[in-house]
Amino acid sequence: MARAMFEYTKTVLKKVSFNTDLFCRELEKALDRLLPYEVNELTIWLKQFTANKPDLYVCLALVNNE
Repeated sequence: MARAMFEYTKTVLKKVSFNTDLFCRELEKALDRLLPYEVNELTIWLKQFTANKPDLYVCLALVNNE
């Protein structure tokens, strides 16, 4: 079940990546819901996903504060 939540989170983040505010909001929700090791995996995925999306770099600060 937990793995399904991780995959769902990635799907949602991909869909809302057009809007920085939505992306940050959904990322905050994900950080509250996911298990610690999943947050680590999400951090790795986020760095790869946002590599060519400089407008989303602001949201990476949320992960670094965890």
